[in-house]
Amino acid sequence: MAATNDSMMTPQLEVLLGKVDSKFSLVTLAASRARELQQYYAKMGSVSSKVVPPQVASLRKPLSMGFEEIAADKIVRVSADEMAERREVEEAAQADAAALFASSQEALSDEVVETVVVEAVVEVSAVDAESGDA
Repeated sequence: MAATNDSMMTPQLEVLLGKVDSKFSLVTLAASRARELQQYYAKMGSVSSKVVPPQVASLRKPLSMGFEEIAADKIVRVSADEMAERREVEEAAQADAAALFASSQEALSDEVVETVVVEAVVEVSAVDAESGDA
């Protein structure tokens, strides 16, 4: 039984062009993905948040794997405007998380100060009770 991806005609060009808006976009997307796959294989899967491992099971070359991933909807083209919007949302989320962390640290430090004050009052009261000054 022959493999389904055994020729240069698979995946078909018509299928691939249906996933993007132009031939230029298709070639650019597949080429950039092929570079990422080459970088991944050069590091042999070492942990990195910037390099995504292959999304399809294939023994083909990186460019062919890029086309397969596009055909399987594992890789999609994102416009520059959408990327800028995503970046803004991510930065806003990070700012919110930092503010929440800072306020929780402030609340925690206030609780620690209250605990220290209460413990100091208890110790002073105990010392006063022992000395008879109370």
